[in-house]
Amino acid sequence: MKIFDLIVIGAGRGSNLAVKAAKLGKKVAIIEKDKLGGTCPNRGCVPSKLLIGYANKIREIKSSKKHYINSYIDTIDKEKIFEDTNDYIDSVESFYEKKFNENVTVYKGEASFIENKIIQINEDKITAENIVISTGSRPAEPLTKESWTSDDIFPLEKIPKSITIVGAGFIACELANFFDAIEVKTIQLVRGETLLENEDKDIQEIFKNEYTKNVDVRFNSSIKEAKQKEDYFDIELEDGNFIQTQALLYAIGRVSNADTLNLENTDIKLTKRGFIKRDEFFQTDVKGVYVVGDASGENMLQHAAAYEVNYLFKILFEEENKPLKFKYMPHAVFSNPEVASVGFTEQKAKELNLNYVISTTSWKASAKAKSLKIDYPKTKFILNPYTYEILGCHLIGFESATIIHQVLAIMHIENDIRHLKDMLYIHPALSEVLLPAAVNAVKVIEEYKKSQES
Repeated sequence: MKIFDLIVIGAGRGSNLAVKAAKLGKKVAIIEKDKLGGTCPNRGCVPSKLLIGYANKIREIKSSKKHYINSYIDTIDKEKIFEDTNDYIDSVESFYEKKFNENVTVYKGEASFIENKIIQINEDKITAENIVISTGSRPAEPLTKESWTSDDIFPLEKIPKSITIVGAGFIACELANFFDAIEVKTIQLVRGETLLENEDKDIQEIFKNEYTKNVDVRFNSSIKEAKQKEDYFDIELEDGNFIQTQALLYAIGRVSNADTLNLENTDIKLTKRGFIKRDEFFQTDVKGVYVVGDASGENMLQHAAAYEVNYLFKILFEEENKPLKFKYMPHAVFSNPEVASVGFTEQKAKELNLNYVISTTSWKASAKAKSLKIDYPKTKFILNPYTYEILGCHLIGFESATIIHQVLAIMHIENDIRHLKDMLYIHPALSEVLLPAAVNAVKVIEEYKKSQES
């Protein structure tokens, strides 16, 4: 039996905890069944955003006519695009290896719990005072044999001439936008009539209208049968239509990796969805065994996992005795259009029976936004009319994921829309789109108050 001070299962964001603990002189074991770095840098956030960078540039060139520029794309070197992205992926593991000092033992293999705090890894049995499960999540299994999930895109060995993507969430919409932009014949199959169902309903509507100008989305469509031929799929849809496609990719959600850990040998409990239960200090039902990131099924975002890992370090090694409570959890969709959101959607506020008012403004008042020559960008606020609190903010438009950070700062420090109205903006920076939005939001609140007085 080998004894460590800390065992980290999963070398994604959990690797940061291993690095910091090792710098304190702690003896650390980190277990990874795949590549160091985990999903985000190897087959998730980072390589997908590298691809989206190419898509954005292609879309920009193709839309240059509205700026009175006649241009065309001679060729798109798809092989080079993926070669560059694959080169980045190949560099990830060595980068993570260099972060570990002599106090870290790296195990490559699949961790298996034998008892509450004893883990079998390859030929070794190991234990520690503290064990952290940061095993993330994986794409839901595709419903058709030989089809892909998002994991199969990175690295991509052979670029298809056509692809059909099943799904309506952000992963499906990001990948479909990319493949369509690089001129791979792309079809997206959506079971209902909604894209990005977790977004605010008004943002959904704008996104659907703009997104479908480029991507061929088949709504109310699901696969009845898909047969793989030599190098393509024959797909029959439930409505009787047929599609022939070289690649078939399912982006239908993510599931827990807890089933790989043999947790039945422990007292660790799972949620109904199969993720690992934890308390407000990240601790499972076994004292000294913690879970962070996607493995909990709670905040399945990379930035949330990073924050949790850093906070758990404080709990374990800096005597932090307060639980982590996220004030707000922002997210973004890096497609075309780009979307960024934080807080409640209007439909959620209505469901919770909150007292709220709505303020929606276009970006047309901003000279910088006007120079983009696109009409759809909007800012939507959901507000408490009595306290001026921002309950939700939803942006759709160029660089929304960047612009929303001004709103996040206000919400985090002292949540009052009037601060956003009264702050000084650089004119005519794109971030200035928030000024008329904040001015209108305050106006809406004051009008509401007057209406309540009369």
